[in-house]
Amino acid sequence: IRDRVTIVSADSGQDANIASPSVDQLLNDDVDAIIGPAATGVTLAVIDKITGSEVVQCSGSTTGAVFTDYPDGGYYFRTTPPDSLQGQVLADVITDDGATSVGIIYRNDEYGAGLDRALAAALEANGVAVPVRVAIDENATSYDAEVGQVQSEGVDATVVITFAEGATLIQGMIEAGIGPQDVQMYVTDGISQNVVPTDVDPDNPGIFEGVRGTAPSIAPPDGEPTFLERFQAFAPPDTPTIFSAHHYDCVNILVLASLAAGTDDPTVFVNEILEVTNGEVPCISYAECAPLIEAGEDIDYQGASGPVDFSDAGEPTAGVYDVYEYDAEGNIDYGEPVLIAS
Repeated sequence: IRDRVTIVSADSGQDANIASPSVDQLLNDDVDAIIGPAATGVTLAVIDKITGSEVVQCSGSTTGAVFTDYPDGGYYFRTTPPDSLQGQVLADVITDDGATSVGIIYRNDEYGAGLDRALAAALEANGVAVPVRVAIDENATSYDAEVGQVQSEGVDATVVITFAEGATLIQGMIEAGIGPQDVQMYVTDGISQNVVPTDVDPDNPGIFEGVRGTAPSIAPPDGEPTFLERFQAFAPPDTPTIFSAHHYDCVNILVLASLAAGTDDPTVFVNEILEVTNGEVPCISYAECAPLIEAGEDIDYQGASGPVDFSDAGEPTAGVYDVYEYDAEGNIDYGEPVLIAS
């Protein structure tokens, strides 16, 4: 790919004040496609600017259900499955564990609210009561009131859907007697990627012992088998691997679509993006797929993140999720990945 693509980098940060001028910079540089931003909320702030400029956008980590039906003119794609699928996987884990009454605490943005809606609906469909769902402000310094609402319901399981603010929230839950050692707790990728147990209790890395969760799979069994090893050899030590395969697939899909179209004009190659993920001849890497396109084959790209198979909405029709549990040392033990289709 390196001899075909010029990379221009810009920081999206974690809020629109950083992402918006970065997008302006990229558009001024006349890029053909933008990979990112990383977060659902930040993407919402800039998607109109990108797609309205008829520049292709592909995200490897925005999971908010809002994008499934978003009016993007056909220019927005994502290789991560929507949170509606993760909600079902997590609901099934909670149900299989025997919970009967669940309290959900979520950050008040599209990521948190969207996953809360999907999870609550799936739990109730499974016959599990959800008597309390509480939104929190990510910038608050205390969550005593919100924790109190959950505590008063006497639930037998809690779900925390947050980012880094989850450390302060869980500290408050521990003080209120509904922490992970008192009530079974479940989390999502927002916690596993932004909070480590010692953020909650510096003296006790085992504070999360028994906490269970779900996240888009780091290395799905059907994914390109050498990707994780190659990524770890390339990346600095301790670089998070979650979503790395999904971003990698964004790049491959866009370049393969451009190759299939015979042009880097985004108004033209955008029409090939669905085609290269839904063709007749499966292939699993750029090196394998590119010669097939040049030979006139109708390819079906199957990437590092697993089968992509874009729907008409430009997102995967299935998702692979890791189900994990924290051990007494604060490490995450992964079980078998779960495949779920929309």
